[in-house]
Amino acid sequence: MKHPLLFALGIALAALPALAQPRGFSCVGAEKLEDDVFSIAFPRGSATITEAARSPLAAAIEAALVEPDRNICILGHAGQEGGATTSIQLAAQRARAVTNTIAARGVGAERLRAEARSAQYSPTVRAAEPPSRTVTIVLMPPP
Repeated sequence: MKHPLLFALGIALAALPALAQPRGFSCVGAEKLEDDVFSIAFPRGSATITEAARSPLAAAIEAALVEPDRNICILGHAGQEGGATTSIQLAAQRARAVTNTIAARGVGAERLRAEARSAQYSPTVRAAEPPSRTVTIVLMPPP
């Protein structure tokens, strides 16, 4: 027989709202996928989302909202826009800006993973050269 206090504690805990748990997923290989990939361009040296980026960003958000089981990798890229450290920091800022925008539009933060990729690490996504000055949004295949 359960102890009465433990039983009462269990009932009390069951009444609390569930906290969002981060999803365990990896973005390794995301840059090799070709379906449900969206590219957000940035001006040189900037992490500010421009008006020109609104359409592909809106399309990515719409796709993410339609399929809530899919995780999203947000891969920030920066070309040679300063030294290696500056470029990777800029790539991270770009990925963070896109991630924050997607989350603000209703896509659960537990589905989002932002990563900065250096030009040397980033295989191409349908291009002959590594992406630079972009953020690539990849809706991962359903689990």
